Amino acid sequence: MQLSNQYPSLNGKVVFITGGGSGIGASLVEAFCRQGAIVAFVDILEAESRALVDRLNGELGRPLAHFYPCNIIDVAALKGVIAAVGQTLGNIGVLVNNAASDSRHDFREVTPEYWDERLNINLRPQFFAAQAVYPQMQALGGGAIINFGSMSWHEGQGGMPGYTSAKSAVLGLSRGLARDMGADNIRVNTLTPGWVMTERQLKLWVTEETKQDIEKNQCIKTPLMPHNIAAMALFLASDDSSMCTAQDFVVDGGWI
Repeated sequence: MQLSNQYPSLNGKVVFITGGGSGIGASLVEAFCRQGAIVAFVDILEAESRALVDRLNGELGRPLAHFYPCNIIDVAALKGVIAAVGQTLGNIGVLVNNAASDSRHDFREVTPEYWDERLNINLRPQFFAAQAVYPQMQALGGGAIINFGSMSWHEGQGGMPGYTSAKSAVLGLSRGLARDMGADNIRVNTLTPGWVMTERQLKLWVTEETKQDIEKNQCIKTPLMPHNIAAMALFLASDDSSMCTAQDFVVDGGWI
């Protein structure tokens, strides 16, 4: 973890993260734990998630990371975990809707069932998680919700219309909820990553050709890494961003 800034307002705060077991999500879990936050996260990757908890809690010397197995497509289960976290760890002050699936698919082969499945993992849980944490944040007198978008649709990327459609809708969701929750001092923003060099991306999609494309299009030529995204998430979750809401914060190395 290559982050240096500290946000005192995050110390002791309960943070809930979806998809925290690997990739950007694991970086988010670690970054918030290193701020002294109490981090609860859900994922379907149980072995990886439990290993992350053991490592972080061992390194930090206290139980800050807490894993709850959950498939976020099951909204009832997701809402149940959020309720349990509030009862056992304290009211959730920060929600990070990170979980997503960018599996490629040919638009000519998409069925109604597959289309619904893409929305059910990439958009629907973000709304219902926000709905579920709302009363907890209201009880705290405020909170921060960070919904993850994607640069893929900004760039006009093809090959996964279910994903890009869902991710473009995240902006509307964030802005609408920011208006609805603003009177309760709850801030709602979108965090839009560029092409982040996670293990999944490197294994499935990044080739020598795409590396050249990334270098050509990014203003900053160094690879975009998960900790770069976590750095922005920390700021948006902290009191330092107390007047930032209904916005889209892009971290992509300046993709042009």
